[in-house]
Amino acid sequence: MSQSPNKQSSFDFKGAQFADGLGNADIVTAQQIGGNITNYSPQQKQNLAEAAAEIQQLLNQLGQSYPTSTPLEKQIAMTEALKQINGNSTLKARVLGALKAGETEALKELVDHPLVNILLATLEGWQDVE
Repeated sequence: MSQSPNKQSSFDFKGAQFADGLGNADIVTAQQIGGNITNYSPQQKQNLAEAAAEIQQLLNQLGQSYPTSTPLEKQIAMTEALKQINGNSTLKARVLGALKAGETEALKELVDHPLVNILLATLEGWQDVE
């Protein structure tokens, strides 16, 4: 019997990033391995964090003044949020910039408020108008 030569890998994983680790592909039953990896520049991270913090603060303030138990109450609160964002050119630029850069999901993760999905969906519609 002949022996096969030792195989050596020449893969270079310097700087590689793996989401959810590596596994034995023979036993994986999930439909997707890994996840989305987005590398933001320090400036993008800061803008995203600032936009998220301002949205969080705004939604918390509105939550104290506007009930959000019914769909109509949620719509009223969102209308007020949109008015305030539209009146704050810095916040509007940050939020629309984040949305244009495809950072919607990151904003959703950073803002801990039940109305964030509604607000961001509405703001995404503004991109087409702006």
